[in-house]
Amino acid sequence: MSGHSKWSTIKHKKAVKDARRGKMFTKLIKDLTMAARMGGSDATSNPHLRTAIAVARGASMPGDTIDRAVKKGAGELGGVNYEEVTYEGHALGGAAIMLQTLTDNKNRTVSEVRHLFTKNGGSLGQPNSVAWMFTHKGIISIEKDKTDEDQLMEIALDAGAEDVTVGDDMFEVVTAPNRLEDVRQALEDANIAMVSAEAIMVPQNTVSLAGKEAEQTVRLLDALQELDDVQTVSANVEIAEEEMEKLSAA
Repeated sequence: MSGHSKWSTIKHKKAVKDARRGKMFTKLIKDLTMAARMGGSDATSNPHLRTAIAVARGASMPGDTIDRAVKKGAGELGGVNYEEVTYEGHALGGAAIMLQTLTDNKNRTVSEVRHLFTKNGGSLGQPNSVAWMFTHKGIISIEKDKTDEDQLMEIALDAGAEDVTVGDDMFEVVTAPNRLEDVRQALEDANIAMVSAEAIMVPQNTVSLAGKEAEQTVRLLDALQELDDVQTVSANVEIAEEEMEKLSAA
């Protein structure tokens, strides 16, 4: 919707800033480790690992850090074991939220997630309480100054992407989950730098929020995104640009 900021756009703007500061390293290392544990350390035969390595390199992660994470996941080095856990809940105004996490301690993670929901006027739900509102998609985020829109559109669609959307300072390439790696590889081959490439839950419809509901919901989403165990945050939220300006100035 023109004139509104979806949480996916807000989130990826934050991801750009965090990646530049190195704050995303912890989450990227977990993703590398999990990818290697599930599919092995050979990136040529493990598309999830290829994607994780490409994103880590795009965030300027040192090569030896990437190698250690992969070796830990493959069992070549000692390390903790992570498992994937999905959480669902609601924020003020009826907004639905889904979290994809990688954790070595589910009790710690659920406690932290529940605390943030409660603190910000939301509630942690049961499995499948909001999942029906979302569709699994691959999303590749690219800063607009990294490529030309026409070039991106041609490469992405030829590689099997479903759509390319344009934000204020970010392109988002949308794919089916099973085509994410094909599209990511095509963009990498074209030397187009990516902020992120991930399979996430995308809302089928959105809820427009304003005032206190917008403020509390953005605060909740921001806090959830900052948790080390949280890999992705998806929400069916739209917030008017003027509301975002107020929140940014607060």
